[in-house]
Amino acid sequence: MDILAYEFMQRAFVAGILAGVLCSCVSLFVVLQRMAFVGVGVSHSALGGIAIGVLLGINPVFSAAVFCTLVAWAIGLVSKKGRLHEDTVIGVFFSASMALGIALISLAPGYQPELFGFLFGNILAVTKADLVLLAAAGTVILLFLVLFLKELLFVCFDEESARAAGIPVSFLYFALLTAIAVTVVVSVKILGIVLASALLVIPAITGYETCRNFRGMLVVSVCCGVFSAVAGLWLSYLLNLPSGATIVLCATSLFFLAFLVSPRRGRLQRILTALGRS
Repeated sequence: MDILAYEFMQRAFVAGILAGVLCSCVSLFVVLQRMAFVGVGVSHSALGGIAIGVLLGINPVFSAAVFCTLVAWAIGLVSKKGRLHEDTVIGVFFSASMALGIALISLAPGYQPELFGFLFGNILAVTKADLVLLAAAGTVILLFLVLFLKELLFVCFDEESARAAGIPVSFLYFALLTAIAVTVVVSVKILGIVLASALLVIPAITGYETCRNFRGMLVVSVCCGVFSAVAGLWLSYLLNLPSGATIVLCATSLFFLAFLVSPRRGRLQRILTALGRS
């Protein structure tokens, strides 16, 4: 328990738990809506927003939030109106945003050490202001998900029927894109641009492998996200490893465990039957 004697570790654990809960809840709809690649594209486009903030001398988190939201909306508009596959559009904006970020970083005077924190994550450097921002953004996003839970699930499974029933499908789609963008940005400080999209997919797909209903899937997803954050921080402290990478590796380990014993695939039953026969 001496790990909690340090104030920066206390903030890190709080940030990890908050990010784990937020990403896990959003990941449910990312997986159901098959928007995993959207999370990857938006997370990498954050580099462009961060570079704009550094170049203009404003808070990179706020500039990245605005930039990522605009990129997410652009992906939605071009894919819907242009009748292009979503993954193709994401590939275009993903590449362009990364290129813009690299070009703008080269224009910034001097050495910018905080950029490496955003690229690879530095949860140990989380401040109280970061915690307030994470808590505020998470509260707004979770409130949106709770208020429109039934409508979002309806849209995920039958968009045409939802539209015919009078549900504002377009509004929910772009609101979900906004939620993904903001979730990615507030998680970048913790996990980094490279790994931020991982917690938008892994917890929910772990829940999908272990549960047959949405309530159970959500519970398992949140448990996976929180456990990964806490266990990853603890292991990174003991083994002197990067915290963001360790958190994602813990989440991945849980997924593979769930995949092996998934009731959807009957592997556990076959294993138990084989052991019984032996």
